[in-house]
Order: sequence, then C-alpha cells, then structure tokens
Amino acid sequence: MTLPLFFFYMFAAIAVGSAFMVISARNPVHAVLFLILTFFNASGLFMLAGAEFLALILIVVYVGAVAVLFLFVVMMLDVDFASLRQGFLQYAPVGVVVGVVLLLELLMVAGSFVVSPEVTSAAVLPINGGDNIRLIGQVLYTRYVFLFQGAALILLVAMIGAIVLTLRHKSNVKRQDPVKQVGRRPSETLEVVKVKSGQGL
Repeated sequence: MTLPLFFFYMFAAIAVGSAFMVISARNPVHAVLFLILTFFNASGLFMLAGAEFLALILIVVYVGAVAVLFLFVVMMLDVDFASLRQGFLQYAPVGVVVGVVLLLELLMVAGSFVVSPEVTSAAVLPINGGDNIRLIGQVLYTRYVFLFQGAALILLVAMIGAIVLTLRHKSNVKRQDPVKQVGRRPSETLEVVKVKSGQGL
C-alpha cells in the first residue's frame, strides 16, 4: 500500500465515522464538533485529489465560518430539545424512505465502478492547462451548470425547511403591526397633563 492510498483510506474512514456520529450524537455540541472533523477529513481527500482550492475553501468557509457559527448558535440559544423531539416518530417513515433512496444511489455509484470500470476514465475531464480555480469555474458553470443550480435549490429548500420547522410562535412576545401603528390617532397615544409648578405626577 502506497502512502497516498494509506492517507486516502484514513481520511475516508474518519470522514464516514464522524459523519455517522453527526447524526447519531445526542448532544448537539458534540454533533457540531464531529461535523468539523468531517470537514477536515474531506478537505484532506480534496488535497489528495489535487484540488487544493476546494480543500482550502472547505476549511475556510465551512469550518471557519459555518460550523463555528453552528457551534455558537447551539451553545448560546436556549433550545428545548425535548420539545423539538416530540413528533419525531411521526416523520420517521419519511426519513427512512429518504435514507433508503440515498443508500441505493450510493450503491449505484459504488457498483458502477465495479460493473463498468471505464466509468472512471470517462468521468475525468480533459485539462487544457490553466490554474485550478479557472478550470473549476469553467467546468462548474458549463457542463455541470444544471447540477450546480439543483444543488443551490436543494440548499434553499433545506434552509426554508429549517426555518419553518424551528419557528415557534410565543404568545408573550410583542410583535409590530404596521397597519395598526399607522392607523392610530394622536389622541390615543398622547396625553397632555398640566402639572403645577413644584408638584409631580
């Protein structure tokens, strides 16, 4: 076994294990820490593949900003996780279906390399020179533009879904009503009191 192959298996095994711990850890802080570990190992895989730009972007953006922000939000918010877990079994069948679909897709991808080894060579794009960033941009916005837009749409739906699922309306919170505020009269909000000199209210 060569040294790059050893590091590939090491990064891949740690990434898969830490990714499993992200979804199985009971403590959300531990889940975020495992997420950071997953990002680090994924950046190591990018380094081995020769995509240094993606590896550094993964560390700078996702580890340095997103994951740390998740950690601060989870630690600072007073989230009642017991109430969030209520109704978990209600959505469990949908989660199982999505998990089975993802598992089948992973098996199809892994099986394609065994059934037809020429897929590996066909997936490699010809490189006509240029730096790493320019080549990634050309490939991303030409050949894979629809997949790129699809990924952006999935992220948008996930963001909206997270907001909808975690939004809680509290009865004791005062909210603004612009229509009511604009329609009120000065006599309803302002009272002029004449106070004699030397006397308070």
